[in-house]
Amino acid sequence: MNSPLQTDLYQLTMAAAYWQAGKADQESVFHLFFRKLPFHGGYAIAAGLEPVLQWLEDFRFATAELDYLATLRTGNGGPLFREDFLSYLGNLKLALDVDAVPEGSAVFGHEPLLRIQGPILHAQLVETALLNIVNFQTLIATKAARTCEAAAGAPVIEFGYRRAQGPDGGLAASRAAWIGGVAGTSNVLAGQIYGIPIRGTHAHSWVMSFEDEQEAFDLYSDAMPDNATLLVDTYDTLAGVDKAIATARRLRENGHALAGIRLDSGDLAWLSQQARKKLDAAGFPGVKIVASNDLDEHLIESLRYQDAKIDVWGVGTNLVTAQDQPALGGVYKLAALRAGDGTWTPRIKLSEQTAKSSIPGRLQVRRYLQDGLYIGDAIYDLDAGIGDGTTIIDPADPIRRKAIPAGGEFTDVLEPVMKGGQRLGPPQSPEAAREKCQDTLSHLHAGIRRLKNPHSYPAGLEEGLFQTRERLLAKYRIPSHGTQKNQ
Repeated sequence: MNSPLQTDLYQLTMAAAYWQAGKADQESVFHLFFRKLPFHGGYAIAAGLEPVLQWLEDFRFATAELDYLATLRTGNGGPLFREDFLSYLGNLKLALDVDAVPEGSAVFGHEPLLRIQGPILHAQLVETALLNIVNFQTLIATKAARTCEAAAGAPVIEFGYRRAQGPDGGLAASRAAWIGGVAGTSNVLAGQIYGIPIRGTHAHSWVMSFEDEQEAFDLYSDAMPDNATLLVDTYDTLAGVDKAIATARRLRENGHALAGIRLDSGDLAWLSQQARKKLDAAGFPGVKIVASNDLDEHLIESLRYQDAKIDVWGVGTNLVTAQDQPALGGVYKLAALRAGDGTWTPRIKLSEQTAKSSIPGRLQVRRYLQDGLYIGDAIYDLDAGIGDGTTIIDPADPIRRKAIPAGGEFTDVLEPVMKGGQRLGPPQSPEAAREKCQDTLSHLHAGIRRLKNPHSYPAGLEEGLFQTRERLLAKYRIPSHGTQKNQ
């Protein structure tokens, strides 16, 4: 269910204050971005845009929601919100323009994934929900892309619904993992809603419900003669492989084929090697070996280096919860306000850490290409524009710069997707976003895609925007003794 109450209280109290101050309709620009790439990686994969657009389209305050807000009280027992403000909310229809990075695109620190333009009250009310959706799905899509990179072309199946953070989190994780590149999911509802291929085996309980493991395998294959992958490690793994081979012979005699066996415990490298030898020697080179058991990209990479004979990787908990970094840390910052004469005034949020100071202006990202690879991203102000050639400056470390010569190939990354609260095109399918992800990864240098100590992709401020930001930092900077500079 989409609801405008999927928000933090301070969004509503600020909205009430904007309305009472007569600022509700002042045009504003906010950007949604993150500062630091997740998983110590070299890139992130943008995801969550389609659910964001659906949430924005559904945005309405229902009577029951307004009635609930009317029950909220201040510390002295009075109503938190005025009746006429709640009446205003009841008639509110969002009038926002949204420009966004397409789902499946590679994104980097400080770059806006969304640019939200419109009345400041409207833009403020949507902050929490947009961050909730984009932060999580971008995190999981990135984790999935890294996991598939580690698998080096072998299929990765997402097995994580039972360990996900609730039903909604599990569904969103399956969607984002599909965008990031997994070949299928065990989540049946995600298959119905998003068209993701469904994959699965059976549990240990199936084998344990019989006195004899061979009987369990045979009866399961009778029920699923063309879709049987047998879990062989309930008791003795290699003995289980022998019994799976007996079942495979029985299937072959009846015109069917065993799809695979699954290893879910023990030394996966050694067991897979031994299982492969047994299967091949018995004449079943086509039977796939599926591995699971708390896998992630680092363990998959390690197992591959150990020459594990694993054909399909089942990844659950570590993928759908992003266990090694369970939050992206995306933020949503005001960047410009429109004056009565129509001009835009940049706004900046300061921090004693320069990297945490926001980037002012109405921002776009220009991505440069050379010989089929991305070579750098320049964040620039739409109103100031950008030259044919430029220098990219890291906002967290101004010493790090990259010169982009004139005449090169480029594309502007953010695209208009909503105007005045109305979607500009049909919904994008998760499959299309998945294809976008595969395409964008193919344009990233292998050094940026590697899991450990990746090359740092040049992404930063266009030199004119960098100077504007420096001027605003100097104007508002708080000196070390704690008093504000008078300028």
